[in-house]
Amino acid sequence: MIDKRVGDLAAALEGVGDGATVMVGGFGSVGQPNALIEALIEQGARDLTIVANNAGAGRVGLARLMEAGRVRKIICSFPRSAGSVVFEELFKAGRLELEIVPQGTLAERIRAAGAGIPAFFTATGYGTRLGENKEVREFRGRHYILEESLPADVALVEAWRADRWGNCVYRKSGRNFNAIMATAAALTIVQTQHVAALGEIDPEAVVTPGIFVDRVVHVPYGDPQG
Repeated sequence: MIDKRVGDLAAALEGVGDGATVMVGGFGSVGQPNALIEALIEQGARDLTIVANNAGAGRVGLARLMEAGRVRKIICSFPRSAGSVVFEELFKAGRLELEIVPQGTLAERIRAAGAGIPAFFTATGYGTRLGENKEVREFRGRHYILEESLPADVALVEAWRADRWGNCVYRKSGRNFNAIMATAAALTIVQTQHVAALGEIDPEAVVTPGIFVDRVVHVPYGDPQG
């Protein structure tokens, strides 16, 4: 019997090692797997490379992970945003590496990793500092730079509903980066607000098939009818 549910957050994060590349879903705080981030802090892995849309806000969640000294590098599109005080402090002090990736390129690098595509050409970034030292090709009179796919060791994902096989449904804008990150990691860990019985989720509504998911942990909150 396939059952990918684990009993608690500690079991969900078991085996995440030092030096891992960890994708964190969410767009700002929307759809961000905060419980898994807190569990990662407790788990103790360090020297991490984090892939996320932004670099956290305030001193909670992703920002708290960085403040705890667990993150060596962050790959994101928006390192500075309202409340990104921890990122700014660490970066100015030379304690955090940064790789900025345009948001569409970041999404496509992650999607490509999940699809088994090693690299692709995009016009975004050509002629700018973000395109320096990257291969350039011309197609139909326009210049493009080569971007490599971006796989990860671990993806931390928040779903709205999931079943024991790992089939996931997202709620509205909570889908964001979660769905593509789930496909691009060697180990995908899902925190779900609601657990559905097997067969209860309409197959047409499944966004992330369970084949991409390794562990599911129930973190209940929110409206069960939403």
